[in-house]
Amino acid sequence: MNDTQALIENRPPSVATLLQDRVAATPDAEAYRYPVPPSSGEGPDEWRSYTWSEAAERIHATAAGLMELGVRPEERVGIACSTRVEWMLCDLGILCAGAATTTVYPSTNAGETVFILSDSGSRVLIAEDETQLAKVRDQRADLPGLAHVVLIDGEVSDEDARDGWALSLAELERRGVAYLAEHPEAIRETVASLRADQLATLIYTSGTTGRPKGVRLPHDAWSFLAKSIHATGLIGPEDVQYLWLPLAHVFGKVLISEHIEVGHVMAVDGRVDRIIENLPVVRPTTMCGVPRIFEKVYNGVAQKARAGGSAKYKIFQWAAEVAREYAKATQDSQRRTGEATAPTGLKVKHAVADRLVYSKLREAFGGRMRGCISGSAALAPELGYFFAGAGIPVLEAYGLTETSAASFINRHETFRTGTVGRPFPGNEVRIADDGEILLRGPAIMQGYHGLPEQTAQVLEEDGWLHTGDIGELSEDGYLRITDRKKDLIKTSGGKYIAPAEIEGRFKALCPYVSNILVHGAARNYCTALIALDEPTLQTWADDHENLKGKPYAEIVASEEVRRLIEGYVAELNEGLQRWQTVKKFRVLPRDLDIEHGELTPSLKLKRAVVEREYGPLIEEMYEGAREQ
Repeated sequence: MNDTQALIENRPPSVATLLQDRVAATPDAEAYRYPVPPSSGEGPDEWRSYTWSEAAERIHATAAGLMELGVRPEERVGIACSTRVEWMLCDLGILCAGAATTTVYPSTNAGETVFILSDSGSRVLIAEDETQLAKVRDQRADLPGLAHVVLIDGEVSDEDARDGWALSLAELERRGVAYLAEHPEAIRETVASLRADQLATLIYTSGTTGRPKGVRLPHDAWSFLAKSIHATGLIGPEDVQYLWLPLAHVFGKVLISEHIEVGHVMAVDGRVDRIIENLPVVRPTTMCGVPRIFEKVYNGVAQKARAGGSAKYKIFQWAAEVAREYAKATQDSQRRTGEATAPTGLKVKHAVADRLVYSKLREAFGGRMRGCISGSAALAPELGYFFAGAGIPVLEAYGLTETSAASFINRHETFRTGTVGRPFPGNEVRIADDGEILLRGPAIMQGYHGLPEQTAQVLEEDGWLHTGDIGELSEDGYLRITDRKKDLIKTSGGKYIAPAEIEGRFKALCPYVSNILVHGAARNYCTALIALDEPTLQTWADDHENLKGKPYAEIVASEEVRRLIEGYVAELNEGLQRWQTVKKFRVLPRDLDIEHGELTPSLKLKRAVVEREYGPLIEEMYEGAREQ
């Protein structure tokens, strides 16, 4: 039996089993680190910790509390909460009770929240605060199966508590402690009885079109991935991981399992606006993110350099180009010879740039970052090369909700920018005749909840999952994602175009862009809708006398901004084939966002929504169109 077969065949039945083993092995080691705001409301947060044994006490109390409420194995318990340590403790409590977690993004509106809880058949909802509670309180009649709501923050009103419908998390844990006093073996017996194929998690795909579907993921999908991730050596027990990703998303959720298996420290704070502030405090060695975060970091550094004057900006531009050149050279050398090296002259330039620019960037990340992992969408290669050359490699990974997130990843020593690396141990891949990526392995979903026909459309009887992504596989197993199968554009001239590739290139060129949508299906040329990053553009405007101090709406509509973006579009077109070039563009009056339904909670672009909302602008760009 080889290592991969052993990994698959000897995987534990559940994450709850892994948790028992972890607590027994390192009870007094630091497990979680979390921020507590000062009581005065002013000043920095205080970071506190739980050891594994302390965390287990709260997890078991939550599990027993759910049992006391009458929750039974495989019944669903929803969590509508931002990323914080309580999310993780409650999720593990649900699993230790033998139940299954239904994840709900806190940004989800009331209508969709009710749909998810109803479709999943959730018996209990753990709500972060009054805002989340209100989404279901007003529609209790539509949720007859929702027996209880557990409130993490705030006081439960007498009205909500009157019939036992709502209770606080503290009260749930108190009930759990009392339940365990009477049934001391309840947790151990429940965990021991968990089946590997038992439902553990229902994650509703954020969906770029249509109503979300509940993806059914069993217990051993998570325990298998915990072992598989550990086997890559990407992270060890000495690491400190900073977690801000939404835990309602599969990318964040898989990190819970990996953390337990490896036993490192997890610093948890989902406040995205605190990332820059937290990094020097937490001083993590690794962090997972989505491309938008790395784009914002790069744009912020570029804008800060620009604000420092023309000389400082030129130094940054030079250093950024050296970083890219160095990364490309070392990666090419690694691929050809097995050793990452660069020409002597380039090494000298890189050393100078490191003193002037890269070292300051690394300090902003806390000074100990070995590397970051990026997933959920494609990272523009030019940004990837920049961070690699600056000493903070961003390792791209790939997976879907339907694959429990972790299917491919780059490794530290052999990563290749522009690819998503090689498969995690135990995963199989093949490329279909039309270029679609097919995956098979223990972490593949059981199917879509209550949707057998839609399940059959993507999941073959022999276990192969149709991802809907188009890709290329190198001879040595590196995967490059080229586009979504359904997002390929076919122009009226019969040319196929991958919009994501063009959009990624533009994000690497233009430090002011936030989002871009390239359009051209059944048209004779491509156009683009471009949304700009408000803080970055506002800083740029402060250097222009006629725009300084003006509202953002006036700035973004100005001729100066149009000319600014026009220059970057021209630069983009220089590197494209004629049929790929963006002939016309429009700058949008505001950024795209989740609240308007234009982005998914994981910040993916909902093309159909944006194209429908800005349809008149798109049509305007094709008025009187002829072949160009």
